Amino acid sequence: MPLPFLTADRAFDPTDQVALPFDDHDQWRRPYRPGSWRVGAAALALLLASFVLLAAVIIAAAGAFGGGLVTLGGAVLVIAAALRMLRMGAWVSRAGVRRVGFLSTVTVPWARVASLRTVQQPVRWLGLPRTVQGQALVLDRQGGDRLLLLTDHGADFLSRIEAFDRAADTVEAWNAEYGLVPAGAR
Repeated sequence: MPLPFLTADRAFDPTDQVALPFDDHDQWRRPYRPGSWRVGAAALALLLASFVLLAAVIIAAAGAFGGGLVTLGGAVLVIAAALRMLRMGAWVSRAGVRRVGFLSTVTVPWARVASLRTVQQPVRWLGLPRTVQGQALVLDRQGGDRLLLLTDHGADFLSRIEAFDRAADTVEAWNAEYGLVPAGAR
């Protein structure tokens, strides 16, 4: 079963000069591959879910159907959480940029983007409360709101500085392509 949200559409080629390498710009795409920390955490959660599913079968076979259903519900929640972890990150399309979090999603149309830049600032290490000095791709919306899209110490880019730079450049290229076009000219 193909899982298109796990990989970018094509591998990075440093000799390629195409900033927007996707054929269909209307489809939401992640402009980078998910990092090993994110994929590893999701794999461990799915491994845990497999054991919980096995426990649900054993509990149901023992005759405690209510307990088996509760255990099955717990396994389904763990699977849903693992899939949501894999969906987290920044996504782009012709419509705008989308920041998918674990519990919420924020979509900003390109016309509402005031600026998009990479800044040096304290960032969270793997999303935990501990902060370290790092880089972040920050989107400023019209009206003064700020949205943190990517950090170099997040689950996707920890120990992958060049991947963070490519992802930030790609999101900035999408903004340059669609952010400067008047709304009526699209």
